[in-house]
Amino acid sequence: METVQSARLVAFQSVKPDLPAALLELSVIVPTFNERDNVVPLVERLQSALSPLAWEVIFVDDDSPDGTADEIRAVAQDDRRVRCIQRVGRRGLSSAVLEGMLATSAPYLAVLDGDLQHDETLIPRMLDRLKQDSLDIVIGSRYMPGGATGDWSPRRAALSRLATRFARLVVSSELTDPMSGFFVITRSSFNRAVHRTSGQGFKILIDLLASSPTPLKFAEMPYTFRERQRGMTKLETPVVWQYVMLLVEKLTGRWLPVRFVLFAAVGACGLVVHLATLRLMLTGFGFSFSQVAATVMSMVSNFSINNALTYRDRRLRGPSFLTGLLTFCAICSIGAVANVRLATEIFERHYEWWLSGLAGAAASVVWNYTVTSLFTWSTE
Repeated sequence: METVQSARLVAFQSVKPDLPAALLELSVIVPTFNERDNVVPLVERLQSALSPLAWEVIFVDDDSPDGTADEIRAVAQDDRRVRCIQRVGRRGLSSAVLEGMLATSAPYLAVLDGDLQHDETLIPRMLDRLKQDSLDIVIGSRYMPGGATGDWSPRRAALSRLATRFARLVVSSELTDPMSGFFVITRSSFNRAVHRTSGQGFKILIDLLASSPTPLKFAEMPYTFRERQRGMTKLETPVVWQYVMLLVEKLTGRWLPVRFVLFAAVGACGLVVHLATLRLMLTGFGFSFSQVAATVMSMVSNFSINNALTYRDRRLRGPSFLTGLLTFCAICSIGAVANVRLATEIFERHYEWWLSGLAGAAASVVWNYTVTSLFTWSTE
């Protein structure tokens, strides 16, 4: 393998363009994690596909343990169009793409996966379409006529269709492939949207489309999604949850933080746990003891779910899990007292019982969310 890689690197030595920044037309952003074996083949393919253009490729690597960044830098020694941004201490495909786009002065920006599954030969035609039709973005589609998903398993195909349906909650229904990670966008369109993006998860296209203050003028071009030749797929449960977080943020983020929405939803689930536990305990114990047990059980349930999902990026483990549970229960106990006192005071002022109860519950949720964010899942 080293001999083959060395031979490929020698081939790059004859290609050492030193283009003035003013001539740079297109920057290809490639987020990577454990894609070392794909770096050289991808650069070779880009050299062949983009030869008439003034281009560069920016690999944004999330500190891959397989040495992807070192491989990129080795290639960059012989081709100045190749650049590497190595991120340490942070991870995520969408945020990687955003950082890559912000690091270049190119007027046109392309996004391409590092796993060789996107069709890089389509990029020049996407760029031409972008210019000729005065569009904001051109998207590679697997689902429009002429496109294909390749050799996907039934499970993956079903998940993709389901995710596409949910995506229509925040993007145009005319878009056939909102889950695409392959597109070319103008710098001006990116600049309009970037300050509203969340950078969460792995679907940067949805993030950009939903974050733009005005609808982006788009077109789609069909392509066939290739089979992965090297490395491993990144489609795992955490990635799915990040997608859910992104959709929730785009639906509610203008008014409420996405974590607050999820925290409140978990609290609603905790009410179900509380009532179920109370009903079960009443079969053998008195009401007071059963109520205490149900309260503790719902707190433990709420903490565990929030730790696993709402605060996944700050997840507590080991001894920190126990400490976090204790602080969570203490904070929520104060919130419960505040809930009762506020609701009682409002009710005594002759407001409806349901309005009084709702006000108390709202105050409790805001207190619990704010204080547990500061102490239980503190970023410090």
